[in-house]
Amino acid sequence: MPPHSSDVRIVRELIGPYLEVCSMPCQAERRAAWRRHNSLKPTRPLIYARAFAWQEMPESRLRCRDAFFRAFENKLRHDLFWAGLGDDSIFEPWLTVGAVYEVSGWGVEIRRHRTEDSRGSYKVDYALKNPEDAARLRAPRHAIHERKTAENYARAQEAFGDLIEVNLDRGPAWRMWSADLSTDLGLMRGIENFMVDMADRPEWLYGLMRFMSEGVLRAHDEAEAAGDWGLCDHQNQAMPYAEELPAPAANRRGVTRKELWGYMAAQEFALVSPAMHEEFLLNYQLPILSRFGLAAYGCCEDLTRKIGMLRRIPNLRRIAVSPFADAGRCAEQIGRDYVLSYRPSPADMVSYGLDEERVKTILRRDLRACRGCFVDITLKDVETVQGDAERVRRWVALARRTAEEALA
Repeated sequence: MPPHSSDVRIVRELIGPYLEVCSMPCQAERRAAWRRHNSLKPTRPLIYARAFAWQEMPESRLRCRDAFFRAFENKLRHDLFWAGLGDDSIFEPWLTVGAVYEVSGWGVEIRRHRTEDSRGSYKVDYALKNPEDAARLRAPRHAIHERKTAENYARAQEAFGDLIEVNLDRGPAWRMWSADLSTDLGLMRGIENFMVDMADRPEWLYGLMRFMSEGVLRAHDEAEAAGDWGLCDHQNQAMPYAEELPAPAANRRGVTRKELWGYMAAQEFALVSPAMHEEFLLNYQLPILSRFGLAAYGCCEDLTRKIGMLRRIPNLRRIAVSPFADAGRCAEQIGRDYVLSYRPSPADMVSYGLDEERVKTILRRDLRACRGCFVDITLKDVETVQGDAERVRRWVALARRTAEEALA
């Protein structure tokens, strides 16, 4: 028996049920709904269950031995479970192989000291302990290891390419968290340190942010010149459909960033004032983010006092309203100019029991304050549901009923 043939069989057995999910009529309806919603047109309330404590679910136990096939097995089992939750997520009929990069990161090691608990916390050993350490940083460049990438693609194609399209993602290494500048600044310098830098050595910090911004932008430009951006590279922390942009698609490369969603956040700047956020971060994010067709901004940070500043983003379409934000004040500022991505606290919603009255009270309060806005609801950062496999499914149904009432 060839090596890992049992792994291939496991993955192949999951592809049929997954493609059945992808072909369900509700997928087309959801695409239409998200397309209208993200183009600022009225729809029913849309719900996105981005996280559901997958690691606690019995279905998350993997059988493949080879790490290459375990990743596909996990993706398929994860999405098959997700499809049963009843939210408005869209499942695409392809599996993706990512490029192997010759260059990624910033040329310095980001070491994490972890607890013994596999799901526990860690402390970062900052690479930029002193200002002069910035001289060790390496500028980004878009460079794909073609041989290794081709080998991985061929391996997937041989294993299951006759059953499902194998999508090759050649987009640049610097995307999402590695492109928003805030994340890597926090990891390399430390939040407590760069906040002091803002007052003690602003010129040095300007130089560091300029280096990072120009580096990411250069890598993005190089990827576009090489024809490596594809329609699988949309990023908006939701379903990336909009009337203004082409839909996600497999193996459709050679597109420009103007055909794609771009995404950035600023979680490490949560306690930074709006003025300093703009001065030390947004000014350097803008050249990168403005190259995309549409943009989404925000993750878990409180943007209540920063929405006015975000209006500088010319292609902004979605703004995150996190559990730490004041939903009412955000709604007043966002109005009908942007999509309001409402994100209730997972602790209130599902992590410690499912108190239906509490859930309804919180959702009614916040969603009524958002009435008149283009609102969707995202459940995210769910670390535990106490092993209850039905809890998120029940929450989705409850949230849908409550949202329809509150936003009517």
